[in-house]
Amino acid sequence: MTLENLWFVIIAAMFTMYFVLEGFDFGVGMLMTLPDKHDAHDPILADKRRRLLLNTIGPVWDGNEVWLITGGAALFAAFGGWYATMFSAFYLPLFLILIGLIVRVVAIEWRGKINDVRWRRWCDVGIGLGSWIPAILWGVAFANVLRGLPIDAEHQYTGGFFNLLNPYALLGGATTLLAFLTHGAVFVALKTSGEMRDDAQKRAIRLAIPTAVVAAAFLLWTQVAYGHTWTWGVVAVAAVAAVGMVIATIARREGWAFFATCIAIAGVSVMIFGSLFPDVMPSTTDVAYSLTVANTSSSHYTLVVMTWAAGIMTPVVIGYQAYSYWVFRKRLSVEQIPSSIGLPLQKSSR
Repeated sequence: MTLENLWFVIIAAMFTMYFVLEGFDFGVGMLMTLPDKHDAHDPILADKRRRLLLNTIGPVWDGNEVWLITGGAALFAAFGGWYATMFSAFYLPLFLILIGLIVRVVAIEWRGKINDVRWRRWCDVGIGLGSWIPAILWGVAFANVLRGLPIDAEHQYTGGFFNLLNPYALLGGATTLLAFLTHGAVFVALKTSGEMRDDAQKRAIRLAIPTAVVAAAFLLWTQVAYGHTWTWGVVAVAAVAAVGMVIATIARREGWAFFATCIAIAGVSVMIFGSLFPDVMPSTTDVAYSLTVANTSSSHYTLVVMTWAAGIMTPVVIGYQAYSYWVFRKRLSVEQIPSSIGLPLQKSSR
């Protein structure tokens, strides 16, 4: 394996880790914007339940975003041509994703800074927007990368925004949206107890079958149109994981269901990158204009230095992240949320 091919695999692995780990963060963020059954008659309890949702990802969400940062940095350093063309082609979608992630970070960090229910509801909206938008647009972007774009001989994108809104890309967006939402619901069921756990399980059951159907349609379309012979194995693994997710969710075995959603999301990511190789951005204008691993990679020396750095630091990052998940492995309940969190500010009588 050449260093160019190795770094394509490493970047694919980084984005796969990002989708698997940040996927349930997005799912939890989207769940925070959905109506709560206690909104009408007990808004304080409803607010505590949303706080509990946020607490399930509180210790890990920012660490999960590290995979996007390192993946983007590795893409820039290892394949500068791929990075440049992709960011120019997807300028608006990636800009919207960036804005969404910034709003989400601010909303999460500032949600508890003002003791007012309305303030927290607006922060929940920010968390939701920063979750719904990336959940859809990541699927749209990567589906377009695999499908191919109008790229000229200078490796410049010659299409417009509406070139990106094709049926295959929209199906990719629907796949990531539903997969992350289901992933988040299963994660909440795994991390909570009592009524919250029951409600999350019910929501996951309602989402499981539609998610499996949409993901199956996307995987089959990808395999038939862009796949290789060996990627049929990836389709099979992802299909088994999707079926297992449905069965485990209905059986209320959230541990197995979460494992299955992780495998299914990883399968979709591997399918995209595996079908793409050895191209990194196929050209629909002329095959000769396609960006490949070979014609977009950095120098051999750059890749050698990056390989040594990745070999030293990656085990440290993985070890630290695994330790964080182990420390915060226990279930949470509404009873652990202080009542003052949900109370509006009281005006002074003086």
